[in-house]
Amino acid sequence: MSTDVRVAVVGAGVSGLTAAYDLRRRLGDDARIDVFCAESEPGGLLATRPLGPATLDVGAEAFIVRRPEAVELVAELGLADDVVSPGPMRPAIWSGDRLHVLPSPALMGIPASADVVRGLLDSHDVGFVESEPSRPFAWTPGADVSVGHLVAERFGEQVVARSVDPMLGGVYSARSRDLGLREAIPALAAELDNGAPSLTAAVAAVIARGTGTGPVFGALRGGYRTLVDALILAARVDVTTNVAVPRVVRVGERYRLDGVGDYNAVVVATPVWTAGELLADVAPVSAAAFAGVRAAGSAVVGFAVDAGSPLPENSGVLVASDADLSIKAITLSSRKWPHLAPQPGGVSVLRASFGRLGEPVTGSDSDLVERATADLQTVFGAAGLPAPTVVDATVQRWPGGLPHYGPGHLSAMADAVASLPGGVAVAGSGYRGVGVPACIGTGRAAAARVVDHLRADR
Repeated sequence: MSTDVRVAVVGAGVSGLTAAYDLRRRLGDDARIDVFCAESEPGGLLATRPLGPATLDVGAEAFIVRRPEAVELVAELGLADDVVSPGPMRPAIWSGDRLHVLPSPALMGIPASADVVRGLLDSHDVGFVESEPSRPFAWTPGADVSVGHLVAERFGEQVVARSVDPMLGGVYSARSRDLGLREAIPALAAELDNGAPSLTAAVAAVIARGTGTGPVFGALRGGYRTLVDALILAARVDVTTNVAVPRVVRVGERYRLDGVGDYNAVVVATPVWTAGELLADVAPVSAAAFAGVRAAGSAVVGFAVDAGSPLPENSGVLVASDADLSIKAITLSSRKWPHLAPQPGGVSVLRASFGRLGEPVTGSDSDLVERATADLQTVFGAAGLPAPTVVDATVQRWPGGLPHYGPGHLSAMADAVASLPGGVAVAGSGYRGVGVPACIGTGRAAAARVVDHLRADR
């Protein structure tokens, strides 16, 4: 294309940087692609921070390798050899002041049978799970329900608090009652729509169809900073930081970013509610839908502990939502990822996370470190271990955090995206899923939409 093609990308997380990279590949070196970042550095929720003599990802930690988007992008960028897999250890559940084995087999914490939750639930609740297939079950195909309400009705409140909430809370920073079934576990909704006679049968069917072998998750040696840097380099763009674009307006056949300049097209890769503010003039109906999405804020406390401090024999600890701890999860990173195992004279690293939808993170950084340290001592003590010796700690707050995927969210976002005017595209965690692969997919879709518009105009 000619040198007068100008495209703006607002937002420099993985979605925006992927869009910029694909735009460069499709439009060539002559196109001007400007990336604007409201923060002091690019990366968004991909954040790698120093921690004592080590580094640790304090935002997104891993990606699903059984989805193609992240795997393909990493390979294109020449980073395939940097992909690492987790070790064999599994997370535990913290409930009733002790550690429990994570229920398995289960589907996002929904047990496949009563046997896998014995010991985690009271005997009455185990019996309720066991009786589920024999109790009357009415399901309306297309029903728009929350995960928590369905599971509570069929399996009981303890399954929700002690198994499903801990699993989904780590993905969405929300309790399962706030998450749509079709949004969080679409395969289960489809099985119920197809006539499964019970929730137990539907869960078993989805698990039986499990795809692939080998690791489910992968990460990058050196952290997600590696991916951020590689995307910027491959996109051949300069990222302008500390620029918060206030709004996008239409000027003739172009789009004006207030205080920045005019462009043939724009990709808005900010949080979805920010996209609602930016696009209020050019796409009021879509913008209203975007602006109505709630944010689930969170915070991560990263710890470096003395390599001599023993860690529980788990990859992490998921905290039941009825447990008496401040944190919602612990990731024992040096247990979970073999490449983060301490070297002689080094440190072990781990993360503690706070915050769910409607439960904002409060307190100073020092307060969060203190509360997380106290909870670590409690959990380690229950595992028969001494309190870890902390060498360093860092706090990363995500006040916006993740978008709320309530019932109906996906269909509402699909309608809003389809209503955008030509030359405007959106990307990010608010539209088709919160994981890194989903964000990469939206970035690539946004780039394709913009290129199709530019070519149609010429």
